Amino acid sequence: MSDLVFVPRPDGELPVRRWLPAPGTGPGVLVLQEIFGVSPYIEQRCADLAAAGYVVYAPELYFRLGLPTFDEEAPDYVQQGIAGSQRLDWEQTTADASAALDALRAAPEVTGKVAVLGFCFGGGLGFQVAAVNTPDALVSYYGSAIPGLLDLASQVRCPSLHHWGLGDSFFPPEVVEQVRTALTSERVTFHTYPGAEHAFDNPHPMFFHAEASALAWTRTLAFLAERLRAS
Repeated sequence: MSDLVFVPRPDGELPVRRWLPAPGTGPGVLVLQEIFGVSPYIEQRCADLAAAGYVVYAPELYFRLGLPTFDEEAPDYVQQGIAGSQRLDWEQTTADASAALDALRAAPEVTGKVAVLGFCFGGGLGFQVAAVNTPDALVSYYGSAIPGLLDLASQVRCPSLHHWGLGDSFFPPEVVEQVRTALTSERVTFHTYPGAEHAFDNPHPMFFHAEASALAWTRTLAFLAERLRAS
């Protein structure tokens, strides 16, 4: 179960979904959404992280747009999400996510380090947040903005874990290799998954790759446990 907390912004209050682990306290993970918002899939991943011992914040980054909903059954589902994300101001959304990270770090329930974990849109946003803020770790699933943000690579000083599918319809293997080559720091761990589509962790039949999803999640939990020292 989740509840809501609010992070003040210059033009209103950013609603943030919060999940607590069974003990009530622990390290923190800021989860940044796909283009489809804090969907049932994102909610499930947040619940999974809470079950693993983390305090989880998931900001509703579409809050200025009235929290639009996206119809998973519609043939234009992806186009709905793309259109929604294009209505967001990138720098403003980065500032919102960074403010949510600050709030997570300051939350009384957080007793350890904090990480950013983003999926697709959120994976790229998390990369930029890590460049302008100071999380203790970053996990990026097929961060869609990263190919255009590689000039920020030297500013991401925390350990980072990146997951990319090699069957990605949006980012072909040569683009994935370009990202891998640019992220050469010893702080970077980079994994690719043959045959996996973009958004392969999303259980929607259009995207899901069960083997890649399971392996990437196992690696994600191990990485977070190591970097955040969760019990």
